[in-house]
Amino acid sequence: MDDQPSRTTQTYRLTTPNTPLSPKICRDTVAVLLTASGHRPDLTDTARTLVSEIVTNAVTHTGSPTIDLETVVLRDGVRVAVYDDHAAAEPLAALDVSRDSEHGRGLLLVQALADDWGVGSAARPRGAGKNVWFELR
Repeated sequence: MDDQPSRTTQTYRLTTPNTPLSPKICRDTVAVLLTASGHRPDLTDTARTLVSEIVTNAVTHTGSPTIDLETVVLRDGVRVAVYDDHAAAEPLAALDVSRDSEHGRGLLLVQALADDWGVGSAARPRGAGKNVWFELR
């Protein structure tokens, strides 16, 4: 049997309740998937940071009873999307945070560290929702 991890595209989905534990559960899940598939530790660390930011945003800013995490492990990276029940009425506002603000830097981190990222509309069991996603290569 070959001990080398598979390097084909694989998609994993996880649904968590909207609780303060959700960011940790999601970031640890993505880290395990990337480590098990043989990705570089720096890619895994960056993915953990970005997952934490976008899941925390969903937990903090939406009333969704559940948060859905989709992780697509790619041959050369990862694509992560977080789904919630808060409809995306328009693209996210310009990422302009004052220097004294204690909040609002999560999406700045995503913008700075991800190779690509965005926000999209998504059908949810309870109606319209959105997803925030990023890719790392």
